[in-house]
Amino acid sequence: MLTTQVSRNAGSHTDSQATVAWSVQAIVELYELPFMDLVLRAQAEHRQHHEPNTVQLSSLLSIKTGGCPEDCSYCPQSARYDTPVEKDALMPLQEVLEAAKQAKASGAQRFCMGAAWRSPTARQLDAVMEMISAVKGLGLETCVTLGMLKDGQAQELRDAGLDYYNHNLDTSPEFYGSIISTRTYQDRLDTLERVRQAGINVCCGGIVGLGESRRERAGLIAQLANLTPYPESVPVNNLVKVAGTPLSDTPDVDPFEFVRTIAVARITMPKAVVRLSAGREEMNDALQALCFLAGANSIFYGDMLLTTGNPQVMKDKALFDRLGLTQPADHSH
Repeated sequence: MLTTQVSRNAGSHTDSQATVAWSVQAIVELYELPFMDLVLRAQAEHRQHHEPNTVQLSSLLSIKTGGCPEDCSYCPQSARYDTPVEKDALMPLQEVLEAAKQAKASGAQRFCMGAAWRSPTARQLDAVMEMISAVKGLGLETCVTLGMLKDGQAQELRDAGLDYYNHNLDTSPEFYGSIISTRTYQDRLDTLERVRQAGINVCCGGIVGLGESRRERAGLIAQLANLTPYPESVPVNNLVKVAGTPLSDTPDVDPFEFVRTIAVARITMPKAVVRLSAGREEMNDALQALCFLAGANSIFYGDMLLTTGNPQVMKDKALFDRLGLTQPADHSH
């Protein structure tokens, strides 16, 4: 079982390398470096482990929207809040497949499917496994986020062909109780452990801008970096404030603080794919470029990101052209 305990010989993504655990204080000290020094260090780390000037493209589809019983304060899909999000049933297989084909035609390499559930039932899981197999058949990498998994469910997903399971920690253990009360931090760690034990790649990150302090941001990064091994994919989300949610009036995080968070994630998890995720639509081109410089090498690509908007495909392509960014030759991270 995963716990918040940190070990001194945490494993990394290769058996031959052992990584030293990151303390929260050591991560705070990274955050406190002069901005240019931090970004330079992150870019140098990035180039040691990744093809420079490449960004992996993932597309995300909400296959079941709204009506979630959880009380995550940031989430417009919670049934507890009055938000603009309409509740929908699980999408039919054919519609999901059509969306996956469009995503592939637009250049996406990974197709992620999200369902607003606390935890999938056996019947719901069967339906999603059908989708995974069909999307995999198109030649796309597959990822799902379905909430908490029970014993045996991760193995079923793996057998259906699942490449990645997304389950974010959201924030640090210390701040977590301010954001969510309907599931514990340990619940999240237990699901990640089930995914890892099944041999599925872990996609796990968090959200910046929930009202947390810098030290609490460092606490989230420490949790992620000290997982054994750390996640293959680390989405860094900038809170998208939605009317009706408890966090709709939270002050914005300073843009440079967000870039620092990307850089710190890159330095502490050098081999991970760090994804510039929710909130990208609110970022101008210069800020996105700084995030790529700081080590972000994946984006969600397409018109919608679950229930909040995402920059148009053509706009992304134009930005990539201006920056000289391409897709990695090998995207089987």
